[in-house]
Amino acid sequence: MGIGIGILLLVIGLILLTDAISLPDAVTDVVDAQTVGWICTIVGILAIVLVMVMNQQRSRTTHVEKRRHG
Repeated sequence: MGIGIGILLLVIGLILLTDAISLPDAVTDVVDAQTVGWICTIVGILAIVLVMVMNQQRSRTTHVEKRRHG
């Protein structure tokens, strides 16, 4: 999961939380937009944080090459 997916989930979650769009009645009967908005927001934030942590660890990794002459 890349940082782009995390940002996308965050934006979708914030749109649902602020009621920027009105969902059809068929959808609102099944799920609550506020709950889905919170879930998308939290998952988006976690995805962004995890990508940043993994990139930080990757930059610290060093590779050692041993050449044997024989």
